Amino acid sequence: MKNFWPDDIKGAVSLTFDDGIVTQLDNAIPLLDTQDLKGTFYLNPGKGDRWKTLLPRWQEASQSGHEMGNHTCSHPCSCNYGFSSEHCLEKLTLNDIASTIDEATQVMNRAFPEQKGHRSFCYPCYQSYVGSGRNRESYVPLVAERFVCGRGGGERVNDPLLIDLAYTWSWAVQHIPGSEMIEFIELAAERGHWAIICMHGVGGEHIPVETEALAEVCEHLGANRNRIWTGTVVEVADYMAERRKELGVVAP
Repeated sequence: MKNFWPDDIKGAVSLTFDDGIVTQLDNAIPLLDTQDLKGTFYLNPGKGDRWKTLLPRWQEASQSGHEMGNHTCSHPCSCNYGFSSEHCLEKLTLNDIASTIDEATQVMNRAFPEQKGHRSFCYPCYQSYVGSGRNRESYVPLVAERFVCGRGGGERVNDPLLIDLAYTWSWAVQHIPGSEMIEFIELAAERGHWAIICMHGVGGEHIPVETEALAEVCEHLGANRNRIWTGTVVEVADYMAERRKELGVVAP
């Protein structure tokens, strides 16, 4: 089979950031911009004063080419986290999930018109179900109906011929040094796969990665852009979906 990636590209990587927090604006975006790299930022639109305060800065980032992804409005996770006693996955329905996803989409379509309604999705807490026990149901089909790609967790690189685009795998790298992230990215390039890195705080805030670690990764990607494609999640997923059609590949 022909090389899956374009030109001399050996593999791909997407740098993703969850929860729309200020250290991503203060620290991550300047590092990405220094190397002319684009990241994917998964936001919870309409969620409190933080959203209103930071929105102009997110709009500026979107206009410069960074992806603003859908992370739902309400960020529902398992009841076991203790975030909410009622609005948690074991107590929600598929309709509840559809509502929080679609509400986020509506707000984001107004806030980021340059995206033209096209973005990827991120599963809060990497979890993709509602209910419990015999009543537990996957909401991956809801995501597949609405987005070209959903980003979950999994700590492995993504085989472009096999991965379910509705639930791709990502590695959460809090407190991981830049050298280890680079090894992960290079493994993806060696295999012809897609590495997705998941970050939250950058140099501070919750479950952070060190600013210096991200800087090291960005410098490596900038220096190796001719063989490693750094793209937003929606950009890489769009390419993968089209390339699969060209090659006649149907993922399991």
